[in-house]
Amino acid sequence: MDLETFRTSQGPYRELYASDAEAALLTLKARGTADAAAVTCKVETGRGLAIAGIHPKVGGSGRELCSGDMLLEALIACAGVSMRAAAAVLDLPLRSVVVTAEGDVDLRGTLGVTDSVPVGFKEIRLAFEIDTDASAAELDQLVQLTDKYCVIFQTIQNRPKTSVTMTRAH
Repeated sequence: MDLETFRTSQGPYRELYASDAEAALLTLKARGTADAAAVTCKVETGRGLAIAGIHPKVGGSGRELCSGDMLLEALIACAGVSMRAAAAVLDLPLRSVVVTAEGDVDLRGTLGVTDSVPVGFKEIRLAFEIDTDASAAELDQLVQLTDKYCVIFQTIQNRPKTSVTMTRAH
């Protein structure tokens, strides 16, 4: 979506959600199927199947996608879109934006080698390389808005309520 279309498209949604909080609720869904013959999971992406597997440093083949990489990719996608949206709202011209994310995982936790080592990312670093003539103050505001409105980044930072359920297939 081009910047001008984006700017004009948000107005009606802002008005609707300000007057009807129920209309603002959205449930996103994802679905996957764990393979019966391999340690992989086929994830339906809306653009085709993504086959996720175990990272090679914990015994995987390396042919499948790593879910940790996929998390960082989702963060990059969300942060990049959020930054472009914030720049459009602020009317800041950005010639280019390169978004990178890095995360550190102690694989002793993943493999259950050391009980005191947690499973998951210990640290995630998000960075932007921006080509623009915007002032330092404008860039500070841009980064603050990107941080504030990036759904994935805010989800990681604020640890949402989670649950797990299981049913038997019939």
